[in-house]
Parts: sequence; structure tokens; C-alpha cells
Amino acid sequence: MRDSKRIALLEPSLPTAAELLPWLEQIDSARRYTNFGPLCRRLETELAASLATDCEVVAVSSGTLGIELALAAWRLPQGARVLLPALSFVATATALMRAGLVPVFADVDPDNWCLTPEIARAAAEQIDAVLPVAVFGRALNPALWDAFTADTGLSVLIDAAGAYGNQLPGRRTAAVFSMHATKALAAGEGGFVACPDPDLARAIRTGSNFGFDYENPRPGVVQHAGTNAKLSEYHAAVGLAALTAWPAQCAQRIDLAKTYATELRELGDKIILQDDGAPWSRSVFVLRAPSGIDATTVTALTELGVESRRWYWPPLHRHPAFADCERIGDLARTEMLAAQLIGLPFHLHLDDDDVARVCVALDSVLP
Repeated sequence: MRDSKRIALLEPSLPTAAELLPWLEQIDSARRYTNFGPLCRRLETELAASLATDCEVVAVSSGTLGIELALAAWRLPQGARVLLPALSFVATATALMRAGLVPVFADVDPDNWCLTPEIARAAAEQIDAVLPVAVFGRALNPALWDAFTADTGLSVLIDAAGAYGNQLPGRRTAAVFSMHATKALAAGEGGFVACPDPDLARAIRTGSNFGFDYENPRPGVVQHAGTNAKLSEYHAAVGLAALTAWPAQCAQRIDLAKTYATELRELGDKIILQDDGAPWSRSVFVLRAPSGIDATTVTALTELGVESRRWYWPPLHRHPAFADCERIGDLARTEMLAAQLIGLPFHLHLDDDDVARVCVALDSVLP
């Protein structure tokens, strides 16, 4: 029987007007609205402290631009080849291309769904850098990527768009995070780059401000063309309010994932969880159905009042924009996963009954 209550796939959890008011009053008092204002700087400091590692944070207007600026800061030659997983959001590839670099698509590990250092090592002679992805927020081991860089001399930047609370930068490896409205730590729009290298952080900050480097003896002169990717004080205010709520919301997200994992045990081998449903903070909840997922699965769930999504369908190498890009191997594991992945409702407005209903609905539509 169709349930009249629709269970939404994603519902952002952003600070309320009351929670924002003290921060907005600080903006009114300082009369600074952008250009690395006091709230932006404070957000960077607090984010760096939250990562509990030795790094600098540069706030930017989106995670996508953070990737683009970090890649540009490497000063690789135009047309340099960068390895990335074919299983990712399109922004991973578009940011790379807009930085003047060439995507080279690689396959992923079938268990954690990510590009691993072992996969990258096999392609090291054919590439100039690596852009691995913390797929669906699943953290990568930065120490392993640091070792990869030490062994190969190839720079690594982690696309950690949805992995705040899980992913850390390494001693050599930077990471880029998103603060889009749908992410666990949300500012509406925005992002930041966590850099272990102060020179890289400075280059990214300069690039985000058209190329003006105010630490340079000639501060009004642009040495390298940049763009405008600065985070406004208003978005920094939302980010700071969100950070205040983060510990409680992080715990809620972990509990929600545990509730899903418990309910989904009833489906047996109909589904496979990423990392076996390990307890880490998620922005989305995606699982594998070995029998396959297609448009009829999504439609059937919609008719039962449950929103869902095929993540990431199609995989990157199947998009027309990237069809001519080189591939390492046949990408068989990516093809398999892309045909089996489905995202279920995941947000802080769900209760245990909602989760149970989602799992019952999924059970009824899978063979």
C-alpha cells in the first residue's frame, strides 16, 4: 500500500536565524563583508584546529573551486595528466579540466569503492599527479598517500568534498572539503582546503583573490592569474554557527547510519554496505544491490513514498563531456558498482520509523 508521507532523500541541516544572529551582529559591527574578513579567518583557524593535525586551512567559495585552485597551485604544465577515479561526482573532473589538466580515469577498489595507492602505483609511469576521492565520505588513509608521493614524486590532492569529520590531510597530502548545503558541515555554499604545506596554502589564497599576494613586496602586482573564490563573511558566519552544532550533529549522523545498518541486516545478501556500515559521519547513505539498480527501482521506491538516487550514474567516463578522456584499463569494477549503487534518504529529520519504512520499501523492490 502506498504511504502518503514522502520521505525525502536529502534535507539540509543549517543553522537557524537565531543561531546566526550573534555572528551577523559581528559582521555589522566590523563592517567587513569579504576579502578575508575576521569571521573567515576565525573559521579557517577553527577548522584547522578541528582537524587535529598540522595544517593550514584556506576557505573558498566552493569545494569545486578549492580543487581547481589547489591543482593550479601545483604549477603543473598545461596538459599534465592527472589520475582520478571514474566513480565520482562530475566536479572532480571538471575542476581538473578547468585547471588546464588532463583527466586519466582509473578503476576503484571493489570493497571501499575508492581509488587506492596500489591502483595509482600501477599507473605511475603514465601520469603527473593523482586526485583520489573520499567516495561518499569514506576516508582515505593520508599516510599511505604520503608514502605514495615519497616513492613516486607525484603530488596527491584528496577530493574530500563530503568527508568532513572523517578525512584528514597528510604530511604531504592536502585535502579539499565542501560546505554545500547538502554536506554534513554546511554553510549553504563554500569549502576549504586543508594544506600541510604553508607555501601551497599561500598560493591557493593568492589564487582565490585574482592572484594578488599581499605578503609579496609588490602586493598590487599579479604574478599568476587567479580568480575570485573568496568566502564571504556571511557564509563564514553560517560555517561558524554550523561548527558550533557539529559535535551533536556528527553523533546524530553516526547513530543514523548505525540504525540503517541494523535494519538492513533483514535484507541479507540483497545489499552490501560500504565498509560494512562502519560508524563514520556521512552526508549520504549509499549501498550496493548486487542484483542491479535501474530507473525502475527508483520509480518503484518513489511510488512507495521513498526518494532515492543512483549515485554516481553514469560513471564519469560515460558522460559526453569526458568521453574522449583516457582510461587506465577497462574500468570493470566502476561499471559494476555504478550499476548497483543506490542512495537512500539520509538526513537529521529522519526517525527510526522512517528508516524502518525505507528498508522495508527497498526490500520489496529488490529481487
